[in-house]
Amino acid sequence: MQSHHRLIRSFRQLTTDALPAEAPVVTLFSGGLDSSFLLLRLKNAGFRNVHALSVDLGEDETSEQKQQIADELGVRLHVVDGRGAFADEFVRAAIVSQAVYLGTHPVSSTLSRPLIARFATELAAELGAAAVLHTANRSQNTMRRLNGALELLGFDGAYGSPYDLDPVGREVKIQELKEAGLARMSERVVSGDSNLWCREFESGLLDDPEQHAVPEQLFRWSARRPAVTEDGVEVRFEGGTPVAVDGTRLPLVPLIDQLNRRVGAFGLGRYSGLEHLAGGEKVLEIREMPAAWLLLRSYRHLESAVLSAETIREKMHLEQLWVREALEGRWFGELRAATQSFMDFCARPVTGSVRWRLTPGGAETRAIEADRPVYLRDRESWEQQSVRAELAVLAGA
Repeated sequence: MQSHHRLIRSFRQLTTDALPAEAPVVTLFSGGLDSSFLLLRLKNAGFRNVHALSVDLGEDETSEQKQQIADELGVRLHVVDGRGAFADEFVRAAIVSQAVYLGTHPVSSTLSRPLIARFATELAAELGAAAVLHTANRSQNTMRRLNGALELLGFDGAYGSPYDLDPVGREVKIQELKEAGLARMSERVVSGDSNLWCREFESGLLDDPEQHAVPEQLFRWSARRPAVTEDGVEVRFEGGTPVAVDGTRLPLVPLIDQLNRRVGAFGLGRYSGLEHLAGGEKVLEIREMPAAWLLLRSYRHLESAVLSAETIREKMHLEQLWVREALEGRWFGELRAATQSFMDFCARPVTGSVRWRLTPGGAETRAIEADRPVYLRDRESWEQQSVRAELAVLAGA
């Protein structure tokens, strides 16, 4: 059971009476409006040992931009390259589990938050930190994913988001940061989250599900490129893991990066969908995920080529169980881990290639080749052999 006296939920709890001014405090830092404002509030509250943790998962913000903000606010910036761990541990797990929320969109921050929490607990242990703080608010699912991960990882200090019970208006944050010399924060019109698997947008101009025309300039990977008319792409998997594109073996990080650009050139991989909050309310999220679009479909084709129909039916049921546990902040919980064992078992025979023809707005498979297939390549010959085998059995009875 979570100890609520350790849970930070408001800015009123961030005082040097509650936490010693010299005690190390770790904050999760994206370089955005909310995380920059939190650093400013900690500085103004008198905390003198603040450590901003930025985990590089292939996001849009650059380390130079983050360093400038950290320098101006007098905090120490820690940048960790988490791209390899994110791809190999979390994205790979999502591919073999076909992690798509209720059939609408592949999950993304569901994958990144537990890894960020893990890096945060490691830094906090190294520093002897009294608190780990983040900036999720109650209209973001990040709240329960980060808090859940920090709890399951056993962090024994204070943790949480002061925005939970103390929401701060956008204009207030912009004005206070401007007065502190950070006027450029006023340029942001939506809330964004990005990593090598997904670029996601929400809030601001995209608050209303009933009217949410997305400005085209927000898209990068899937930005329309009229000169691109056709492409052929072949992806190979071994034991469920993508390992090569067009015959060239690649680690997962550059493989995903290449597919984001090549598949995105055809406007593929855009998603919009409603996702529930902790209380059941729904919020709109917009994504572009070209590599995910192709890899998830390719995996399902190969999986269908090697597994029985009954196994796939049961797996499809457990896929949503996997998604639920990860989405609700229980990535490090026993049920998600147990479900992952099933997914990994099913992934063992998923070895082969899928070849695609990409055109603007569409894609068609051109070849599905499994190393140990259960599909037929010549139906007529199979039928004749099957009949002969059965008649031979009857004749010998």
